[in-house]
Amino acid sequence: MSIFSGLENIVKENCPLANFTWYGLGGNADFLVCPQNTEQLRAVVLRCRENEVPFRVLGFGSNLLVSDEGIRGAVVKLDSDEFCNFEFSDNTLVAGAGVNLNKMVLDSVRKGLSGLEALTGIPGSVGGAVRMNAGGSFGDIGSSIQSITVMDKLGNIFEKEKPELVFDYRWVNITAPVILKATMELTESDPDAMLKTVKEVWIYKKNSQPLNTKNAGCIFKNPRGMSAGALIDRAGLKGTQMGGAVVSEKHANFITTETGCTSSDIKKLIELIQTKVRDTFDVELELEIEIWE
Repeated sequence: MSIFSGLENIVKENCPLANFTWYGLGGNADFLVCPQNTEQLRAVVLRCRENEVPFRVLGFGSNLLVSDEGIRGAVVKLDSDEFCNFEFSDNTLVAGAGVNLNKMVLDSVRKGLSGLEALTGIPGSVGGAVRMNAGGSFGDIGSSIQSITVMDKLGNIFEKEKPELVFDYRWVNITAPVILKATMELTESDPDAMLKTVKEVWIYKKNSQPLNTKNAGCIFKNPRGMSAGALIDRAGLKGTQMGGAVVSEKHANFITTETGCTSSDIKKLIELIQTKVRDTFDVELELEIEIWE
């Protein structure tokens, strides 16, 4: 009997994950589970616990590299209506984990509510953005968040609020495996001025990042006080290729792909970059991208 007996309508076995990542790479998951509501999600979490099956939550796959060998266990994707809704109440925005980040940012701007413009052009879901405190040189999502609703490994749902909820550079102190929704406090502002900011952020990214390629955003976190991209560039690694994986000529902290690229190619190139930067500058580059193995 399958561990997901009775939930077959939301489970796909031996499911390719390449279709769900921006790199378009990687092997299969034993199970891909798409709960339609919170109760189904709780049932899935409990089944995994009872059967000692590991599970991970997949957002938009925009900052993810899945190994060529695939993933053992279950991958949970929160893409149903219940997890993809967001609504405004005065200056408060409540968004489900599956909400498209860019759509939410633009809707906020249209309503004259400021606080999320810095997230312009970051592909991904709200849940994924919260998990890594997504952002850039213009700001991050954590600065607007007041509380997060999560589910633990026992299926319990609870809320974590500031100041107990702490955000730092590409980090948040959430240990629960599932983020359900985020509550953000925004401020009223002039929509035209905000739209101008959004355009400026977008133009900056278009000019400085290889947006028209298959990539997964920045590969490494910036070491304190330094730029990972600048270190990689100064190490002479721009254009370096490993199989079908290439260090971008436009921004050295991006790895783009060519036809025939595998996840293994990217992992080997990552290791090469880390070794060269360590040997050249005595700096350890820490991954920003998430690698599932």
